[in-house]
Amino acid sequence: MRVFVTGGSGFVGRNLIAYLLERGHQVVALARSDAAAAAVTASGAEVARGDLSDVDALRQGMQGCDWIAHSAAFVADWGGWEDAYQVNVIGTQNVLDAAGERRVVHVSTEAVLCGENPIIDVDETAPRAKFPAGVYPKSKGMAEERVEAAKQVIVRPRFIWGRGDTSVLPQLLEAVNDGVLRWADGGHYRSSTCHVTNVCEGILCAAERGEPGGIYFLTDGDPVDLRDFLTAMFETQGVDAPTGTIPRWLMSAAAGVCEVGWTWLPLPGRPPLTRMAVKLFMTPVTVDDSRARREIGYVGNVSIDAGLLEMGA
Repeated sequence: MRVFVTGGSGFVGRNLIAYLLERGHQVVALARSDAAAAAVTASGAEVARGDLSDVDALRQGMQGCDWIAHSAAFVADWGGWEDAYQVNVIGTQNVLDAAGERRVVHVSTEAVLCGENPIIDVDETAPRAKFPAGVYPKSKGMAEERVEAAKQVIVRPRFIWGRGDTSVLPQLLEAVNDGVLRWADGGHYRSSTCHVTNVCEGILCAAERGEPGGIYFLTDGDPVDLRDFLTAMFETQGVDAPTGTIPRWLMSAAAGVCEVGWTWLPLPGRPPLTRMAVKLFMTPVTVDDSRARREIGYVGNVSIDAGLLEMGA
């Protein structure tokens, strides 16, 4: 098949292009800048110049394509609402409009549940947060509403990781190297994870067998002990994990104070701690991916051990 990919220069997009090409598919990827176009070309895909705000460019790029993988997103635990809304909500609607009757697989996140309730052993019946903890959960939740209304398919990988990560791992390593990363309540609590290759597998499974309007969590299988997992990940990069720990309630309180301060005062940069970061990475977060395994044939072929070994190679 011929597949149109948004976010092709990002971590998921680059891996998805390689995954699809290895399986004999043709790939066209959206690129809004020269740097993105170069990354897409290096990945082996055709380039479609444009961005998520331009429906005509999207339609032109999608010509001759059988289905669309929408992985482009505003991904940050802090930022302006208008930026998040335009990319995650309006951008998703533009992709849906340009796609017409073709299948769209929307790459979402467990963060749409990040708000008033804990995310522990939840499945796809859990409601999206009524009071989202940040612009990312709020905007991604609104995007999901539009995808569901269009009878398209949603995948929700939890904690995407793997070799070449340009998103979460660099931020964690920076925090370790700066000496500011601390474990919440010791850090020994459960978390679901999803290796980037398993994310790609889930996207393809959803494209081939997903139910219209369906939502599918994707994980590596059984949850991990987060401190043990991150410690092993840091070791693959030659970095020693921190040992300091802080009570979770204190982290939550500090995150609230930081957000108030950075919202109302002329403070530079971004807050050192946010409610979203505490709720998603300093709190147990586990999701059930049995629906994806049962309905669309998702397996999650890359084990955690194999993924960590690859990262250290």
